[in-house]
Amino acid sequence: MLVIRSAQPECAIEQEATARSRRGLLKAASVFVASTAFLELNLAEAFAQRGATLAGGTVDLGQGDFAVLNYAYALEQLEAAFYTQVLQQPYRGFNAADEQSLTGIQSHEVAHREFFRSALGGNAIPDLQVDFGQVNFASRQSVLGTARTFEDLGVAAYNGAGQLLRNPDFLAKAGSIVSVEARHAATIHDMLNPYSAAFAGSDIVDGNGLDRALVPSQVLPKVVPFVLTPVSASQLP
Repeated sequence: MLVIRSAQPECAIEQEATARSRRGLLKAASVFVASTAFLELNLAEAFAQRGATLAGGTVDLGQGDFAVLNYAYALEQLEAAFYTQVLQQPYRGFNAADEQSLTGIQSHEVAHREFFRSALGGNAIPDLQVDFGQVNFASRQSVLGTARTFEDLGVAAYNGAGQLLRNPDFLAKAGSIVSVEARHAATIHDMLNPYSAAFAGSDIVDGNGLDRALVPSQVLPKVVPFVLTPVSASQLP
């Protein structure tokens, strides 16, 4: 066990069956079908894999694909909470360019979090309590340094977790998300060291041009200081 310390409207159909509304209904239906396909697993297997809250309030990620998805969901919760607080407490020297970049990143992280929440449904772990007490939100260096840690870990986490997924649909979704996380990481690196090679430095990209890949047991200890909720990832490597 790895323990992490942390904190329609009703439509008026009668006279409004226009082409626009029909397109909207078709779009909504396609999203529903896509979400259903994404989670199409045997129900017995799903029950065995689902996350749960154990005695003492420890959150268990589950096993199999659901454990990996809950793992990603936990990291997205952390990132979304962090950037939300950054925007609520702008650091000294917070300028228009910083605001534009960090607002964009925050909106992506919230979207990722909500995607996993919706996709996992009843198999999702509960909301985690986060703790950013060691971050000085008045300091640009402290905020962006923490953001760099989260984004680099996020990329490495998705890269390392991909090999654990059995469902190809899940793997495709993870690949779509990690590419966005990599854009975030490059942006944060450039904000810290503009017009340099830091956006893809040797600390994160090896001599073959490959980014780091870390398994959950390598990633989760690095977020220990930021999460108050005890989490069990004993069924992940």
